[in-house]
Amino acid sequence: MTRDEGEMAFYGKKAQLKRRFGFLSIVGFICSLLATWEVMFAVFLYGFQNGGPAGLVYGYIFCWVGTLAAMASLAEMASMMPLAGGQYHWVSILAPPSTAKFLSYITGWLTVIAWEAAQASIAFLGATIIQGLIILNQPTYTPTRWQGTLLYYFVLAFMVFINTFLARWLPKVEGIFLCVHVIGFFAVLIPLVYLGPHGSAKDVFATFINGGGWSSDGLSFFVGIIASVYTFTGADSANHMAEEVYNASTVVPWAIVATIMVNGVLGLALLLALLFCLGDIDAALNTPTGFPFIEIFAQATNSNTAATIMTCLILFLLAASGSGGMATASRLLWSFARDNAVPFSSYISRVHPTTGLPLYSILVSAIIAFLLALINIGSTAAFNAIISMVVAGFMASYMVPIALILHKRLRNHPDKDKLHWGPWHMGPVLGPIVNAVGLGYIVIALFFSFFPSTVTVNPVTMNWSCLLFGATVLFSIVYYMTYGRYAYKWPVVDTIRRDQ
Repeated sequence: MTRDEGEMAFYGKKAQLKRRFGFLSIVGFICSLLATWEVMFAVFLYGFQNGGPAGLVYGYIFCWVGTLAAMASLAEMASMMPLAGGQYHWVSILAPPSTAKFLSYITGWLTVIAWEAAQASIAFLGATIIQGLIILNQPTYTPTRWQGTLLYYFVLAFMVFINTFLARWLPKVEGIFLCVHVIGFFAVLIPLVYLGPHGSAKDVFATFINGGGWSSDGLSFFVGIIASVYTFTGADSANHMAEEVYNASTVVPWAIVATIMVNGVLGLALLLALLFCLGDIDAALNTPTGFPFIEIFAQATNSNTAATIMTCLILFLLAASGSGGMATASRLLWSFARDNAVPFSSYISRVHPTTGLPLYSILVSAIIAFLLALINIGSTAAFNAIISMVVAGFMASYMVPIALILHKRLRNHPDKDKLHWGPWHMGPVLGPIVNAVGLGYIVIALFFSFFPSTVTVNPVTMNWSCLLFGATVLFSIVYYMTYGRYAYKWPVVDTIRRDQ
């Protein structure tokens, strides 16, 4: 029995997926999935309207530090229990025995829904950028929802192709994506800084904008940090790929921390470059493309062709991010089905014997993304309402296990709080501090993820994530009471319970 197999057997799990990833390939996987600097361009408008240039800079640094603390906390738990279920598996061993099954089940549903919505959000973002490029080059073009949905399906098809036909070479593919991720950074940064107009440091570091009409600049700042929160969303992906990583209990934690550091540096550098090279701000904010960065590229290079090439590079990397999102969503769904937690679990949990891939869960994830896009044809507001669930779902799934492990550390009961630590361990002093910082950041991000972008709202501008988050929790509870508590085969933890 290998080390990885032994760690899985300790928690009652048998290795079913093929281990293809090493340290560099899983780092490439997370880096390309996070796509921090690429996504920052796409969500730039939301943060600029609430916070302005200074709010974007300080908000980004705040989210970077908070995400690093939160992900370090998750990395420690991933080292302890390197299973594809991630958050809901950790909750099952950290929560009190009386509530462990229930909390694990609810956490699992929140994580699954967040990841399914995340892969759809990336595909939708790619589709709208394509429409923005068409508007840039054909100003007479009028975008429609059905055309946007077809473009969405084009991006989705790319994601499915990577996860099926190229899946056996996924580590190598992710290595290529990592190279493009880094090279693309310089390919965008150099022409933007060299050719674009340069603003002053005061314009960037001391200019706040309260475009949402909030009661104070401080409140506007916290509403706007969701743009930066979104750029770091999905850093837990390596946890859900753990059963396909060699020496997962060591490699996965280091990969998570390394990715946050690398992507954080790249994202901050390009954010500063973008803010110093804004040019005509009004033209950028009111661009018909819908994306200020496209207009900023066009102004900097004085060429629609150059702007198109730079944007296509970002578009390709977003599609690569979507393929990683689908891989993660499918592995998490497969793991949850393996524990008999979702309908048709016996089919979704199947693994193809030759490829070692959970093809059924990949297919189901693709179908979910396909069906979500149909909502966009009828109402973009309804589709955006579902997508807005992404940040809230992720933050809630992080909050439960981090709060539980912090509680165990602070209580430190000699008989009940004895944990089976993995090789990546922050220790009794640094651990609680990092957990507390990460938990504080998550609570703030979760709270403000429910805020709309402006004080005055209508059905289109309203942030419906609060309603959908509540509906998801309610559905999980009802489904647990009627089905889950009987069928859910949560991780085997008898050994740990006896140790405690």
